[in-house]
Amino acid sequence: MSRCILALLFCLPFSFLSAQSYKKIHKQAIVTDSHNDIISTCVENGYLFDSDLSGKTHSDLKRMKKGGLDVQVFSIFCGGNQKDPYNFANREIDSLYAWVARNPNDMMIVTNGKELDEAIRTNKLASMMGVEGGHMIEDDLSKLDALFKRGVRYMTLTWNNNNSWATSAEYESGNQKVNGKVDTTSQKKGLSEFGKQVVRRMNELGMMVDLSHVGEQTFWDAINTSTKPILVSHSNAYTLCPVFRNLKDDQIKAVANNGGVIDLNFYAAFLDSTAERKLADLNKRRAAEREALKATGMSNDEIRTKMRDSYQKELDAIRAPFELLFDHMEYIIKLAGIDHVGLGGDFDGISVTPQELTDVTKYPLITKELVRRGYSKEDIFKIMGGNFIRVFKANLNE
Repeated sequence: MSRCILALLFCLPFSFLSAQSYKKIHKQAIVTDSHNDIISTCVENGYLFDSDLSGKTHSDLKRMKKGGLDVQVFSIFCGGNQKDPYNFANREIDSLYAWVARNPNDMMIVTNGKELDEAIRTNKLASMMGVEGGHMIEDDLSKLDALFKRGVRYMTLTWNNNNSWATSAEYESGNQKVNGKVDTTSQKKGLSEFGKQVVRRMNELGMMVDLSHVGEQTFWDAINTSTKPILVSHSNAYTLCPVFRNLKDDQIKAVANNGGVIDLNFYAAFLDSTAERKLADLNKRRAAEREALKATGMSNDEIRTKMRDSYQKELDAIRAPFELLFDHMEYIIKLAGIDHVGLGGDFDGISVTPQELTDVTKYPLITKELVRRGYSKEDIFKIMGGNFIRVFKANLNE
């Protein structure tokens, strides 16, 4: 290298050199997100994932590619009141297969490590599926088997609702509501014997056991039953933000001891304990306006869009600081180690994102911040996807 070129490099601002570094690292990493709700958003609103959904959603195919996403686990979701939840789950799975069929050069269904490697090699979005709520197997292990055969590679044991064999975090915390009233049923907390059979069958299949949304007793019953590394697909640290969906310190340590991974949720109210109250206050202030819009015949999605556009500054004030995501990350790393944290943003399943991290195009900002904080390239690779991929392959015995 000539002295002139060397001198020029020393004259370049650090920010320029850092930008070049993070962009290269982001491109080299296998960027993975373990939870995105765009399928249910598209099904409910008639959207096409492979069209431009800017301004309507956090995600679409083009924006995922722009954000450098290599692996996306698409959530297969329905609420606890959905009739025929198993059939609804299959409808959503059909949607993903249709997207891939329309975009064979850009997407690929991935069910094992070999397929994952092929998708990365050919620059296709590695498209995986996770069922968000054990109620979708309808107490039938054969339906669990069928979902695995269709490509599902994790199941969250509960969503916010209980099912007959597992209790949710919302229920165990006393927050679960049925028809607008707090659920006062006396279901025994944790996994039933059938629930433990579900976990064991998931282990046999190679389907990851996901413990986001589950109650504390269900968490402990599941982690003590599973013989494979578990997944927490979209949760944060309770100590920093004490809400029922986050993990307490002993739970974080247990995930590490199990060899599992905790993937961070981007929802402002799971990062910042003040956000939920601020959002509730905003909704209360605008309730009459929302009802007036509903009376005109506007859909819920149209109302959400109009309200968001009208009160953008108020929503921006609720957004958690971008740095809080890294506070949660570093807290978990301190307790569990660098091998047990990843990303599960919950885009299109959350109403308020952090500042800056506003849609799927913004993943490079995470890499940029990790570089700024001094993480090594190897550790960034683990956080951005390597840890999830390790757990995925370990469940399949690969």
